[in-house]
Amino acid sequence: MARAVPAVILLSGGLDSATVLAMARAHGYACHALSFRYGQRHAIELERAAVIARRLGAVRHVVIDIDLRRFGGSALTADIAVPKRRSLKAIGHGIPPTYVPARNTVFLALALACAETLAAADIFIGVNALDYSGYPDCRPEFIAAFEAMANLATKAGVEGGKRLRIHTPLIAMRKGEIIRAGRDLGVDYALTTSCYDPGARGEPCRACDSCLLRAKGFAEAGLADPLLARRRRR
Repeated sequence: MARAVPAVILLSGGLDSATVLAMARAHGYACHALSFRYGQRHAIELERAAVIARRLGAVRHVVIDIDLRRFGGSALTADIAVPKRRSLKAIGHGIPPTYVPARNTVFLALALACAETLAAADIFIGVNALDYSGYPDCRPEFIAAFEAMANLATKAGVEGGKRLRIHTPLIAMRKGEIIRAGRDLGVDYALTTSCYDPGARGEPCRACDSCLLRAKGFAEAGLADPLLARRRRR
């Protein structure tokens, strides 16, 4: 029996990254999940990532510590208010204060290092350029530029070995399409977290941009959000 091809999956504990992990597994990859404790205000996402990695069959889950609070500049890493109750039109325009400077650049660079040690040519990230909060490091142009750089900066790229690929299977999907795809792959979205400003027990605020986009996605998919249903049963 052929050995599964290794891949690195960036796993935040959120809806999108859980779906990407399920997609990579469905394509037969041996998934090495990578999460980051970067000084974010909501540690619940790392708890969720650990559970998701186990449930969706990752062969390994590694959490890396980076202190982006040393720089601040974001509502997720500094004492800056998280925007609440914005319209979907407002969410789709401009770069909000929840943008973390260079976060995906840093995460992908470390995923690249991980991939090199595994002799892996594939990195998966759950960025989306349709239903998203306007982050510049979620755009196709950024991913294409990073992939080009990665193939200039790696031993395999220089020596003519495997070409490294950054997979973004969700980048052109609406949130409802993502949710339906994940459901078909058996993702339990009750295990995920999306909120930028959760409560003490991880409960979603239901008013930040991420909560509103999640609600929009489940409405488009014609499904109830199992995370909210689970919360109501408690």
